[in-house]
This record gives sequence, structure tokens and C-alpha cells, in this order.
Amino acid sequence: MPVLSILPRLGYNYAMPTMKYTPAEASALTNLPIRTVRRLIDRRQIRPRRLQTGRSVQRLLSWEQLVYLQLEAEGLALLPVAERRKIAKQIEADAGIDAIFVSEGRALLIQVKTVRKELDERLKKLELAESVIVEDPETMRGTPVYRGTRIPVELIADILNQGASIDEIVEGYPALDREKIELAPLYVQAFPRRGRSGIDSGSYRLRSHRDACAQRVDDGDAAIGLHRCRLGRGAG
Repeated sequence: MPVLSILPRLGYNYAMPTMKYTPAEASALTNLPIRTVRRLIDRRQIRPRRLQTGRSVQRLLSWEQLVYLQLEAEGLALLPVAERRKIAKQIEADAGIDAIFVSEGRALLIQVKTVRKELDERLKKLELAESVIVEDPETMRGTPVYRGTRIPVELIADILNQGASIDEIVEGYPALDREKIELAPLYVQAFPRRGRSGIDSGSYRLRSHRDACAQRVDDGDAAIGLHRCRLGRGAG
């Protein structure tokens, strides 16, 4: 029978965030696929708070539960289910613990403190993304855009996903910098929109300022600042 023991904190006074997080936010912050987060909830590995508004019920996870999910993403899933539940309860009871020692034939030390710090850094990035990305019903019908521009964050995330480099995007979108571009995938994953914004990046590629096949798009266009060429269908 595996034995769990908690190593004491070593002079570390950690203030846990008090916010609650949706499964999508948890997925983005921990790099766990959203289906895995939902499966862990459905199997009662973690038990988020349920908030009912009218007929809608929203599941909200605590910071402590995010710490546990981060451990799942980093290999905790290799342990038996029963032990993982025990670890989840230990963390929810005290998310400020430094480590959990598991003895199961051979010693296993779970470094909670390190994982917590990594998660904290990712949370700071998400908070930064929320400060530089806005959703205004009067701007592109509420499509999330970078503050002070009409550049859809979803479009930037799609272009990154297609393999464009950050340098290419910066050249095509001078209003953005590397940091803002890097935030796009995190924001899109944390705050998924129902349906699409109607902006299709699949048939476009970024171009350099010297690429004669594309035209400079005026800042009043819906796809602000994008220097692009429509790709020929079926081109090799």
C-alpha cells in the first residue's frame, strides 16, 4: 500500500490566488487537453465548484485544483487512480506544500513547489493577455482584438498554428510585438468562442514588405495591417 507524506514548507510563505477558473482556462494554464480536464472532473479526480445561473451550470476550479492538474500534465497520471485522488486532496488541503513523498516499492518525490511556480508564471501571462486583448461589441462585432487595433487575436493564433514565425508576423503587423503575438494561442485556448469570427486565415500567407504579389491593407480593413497573398488553389 503506497504511503503519502508531506514534506514541510521550508520558510516559504506562498499566497494562493483566490480566483476560480473554467475548464478551458485550466486547460490553457496547465497544457492539458480540454477533454482530459473534463474527464478528470467527470471521474471525480477533482471536484470543482458548480455555479448555476438560470438553467446554465458552470464548473469553476480552484487554484489548488489547477496545481493538481499541472501535476497530471507532468506525469502524475502514471500513478494509480486512488493515489492520485489522495494527492489531489492533499493539495486542496494545502496548496502551499513544497513536495509530496510517495512510497510504493520505490521512493517517488512529487515536487509541488516547482510546478506551482511554473503555473504561477503562466497565470501571469494569461492576466497580461486579458489586459492587452479586448472584446467590444462595437469593434468587429465583439471579436477579440488587440487593444488599440482591429487585429483579431484568433487570426494571429491561426497564423502561428500554420507555421508562420513571430518575426514574419511582426513584419506583417507592425502594431504588434513579440510578446503580444506569443499571447495569442494562450488567450484563444483559455477563452474559446462559440463558432468562428468569420475571419479565415487558411487561404492567406504573410508576406514581406517587398513581396510584390500582395497589397498593403489599409488600417481601416477588417484584417488590419496584414500584408498577404491569396494562395492559388491546388498549387504545388
